[in-house]
Amino acid sequence: MGYLGAGPKDPNVLVGFDTADDAGVYRLTEEIALVQTVDFITPVVDDPFLFGQVAAANALSDVYAMGGRPLTALNICCFPRKGVSRRDLARILQGAEDRVRLSGAVVIGGHSVMDEELKFGLSVTGLVHPSRILTNAGARPGDRLVLTKPIGTGVIIGGLRKRRLVSDALAERALAWMISLNDRASRAALDHQAHAATDITGFGLAGHSFEMAQASSVEIVFRFDAIPRYEEVFDLISRGVTTANTKLNREMLGGSFVMEYPLREEEQTLLFDPQTSGGLLLSLPPAQADACVAALHEAGDTLSAVVGEVAASERPGVRIRR
Repeated sequence: MGYLGAGPKDPNVLVGFDTADDAGVYRLTEEIALVQTVDFITPVVDDPFLFGQVAAANALSDVYAMGGRPLTALNICCFPRKGVSRRDLARILQGAEDRVRLSGAVVIGGHSVMDEELKFGLSVTGLVHPSRILTNAGARPGDRLVLTKPIGTGVIIGGLRKRRLVSDALAERALAWMISLNDRASRAALDHQAHAATDITGFGLAGHSFEMAQASSVEIVFRFDAIPRYEEVFDLISRGVTTANTKLNREMLGGSFVMEYPLREEEQTLLFDPQTSGGLLLSLPPAQADACVAALHEAGDTLSAVVGEVAASERPGVRIRR
């Protein structure tokens, strides 16, 4: 999130352009603030209902990353005139409504345009108490980092759509995580006094953690072996499966990405792999991290793990340890 033409600061804008956060937050009263976000994606799977579910979960995630509760959603439909049946387009909308309804929100409208490339997503409005907002700017030295979903979906989508190199079992496992809402992760973050949060999407784990590091003026330190991932992606990467954005994500960090332990090229690539409907990265007090992970496991986010810590640093960045 970001916009070079941002205007004068409104005192009711509690989260705006400054920290490249996941959504904007606008205070209505002393106890109510609006969380607003928009996101849409190209198809990640052939099944239209599943695509609608993934796109909706992906858009709703930004509200959860801010500690909010989704309230309403508007469909954003970029649909081609030819090549996709009306039934399939209807199934996309049904898939999205399924996830929105599961979140407790409602779809109240939308907008459609004709586009040569199919795209779909949602504009979502949520609610949050002004004193319980999660942002990417609150990470503190000494905090522990928790990641709530495995990474590697960009590679899996590439292998599935372009080269058919992904097994049905891996595709089903990845899609199950992609349609899973981050509501449990958001509640666990709030229940365990998280200082900061962000969802892991297009910039990959390294890119979004770098945004947290910059916003919080800290260094994010990962223990690579603790990071939940789809182990099958290393073979896919070695066979040439990657995404157009992986290289751009790596370039974004430049010298702010430090490896204390030499990683294989496949392992480095995974850290920059853009995610679709990824998990939340949480920065929590050390005493709360293990309890947060235990609560997430009990709630169903069984691959959540403590993956590193936050360190003081004069130069924000991302550091990788084994």
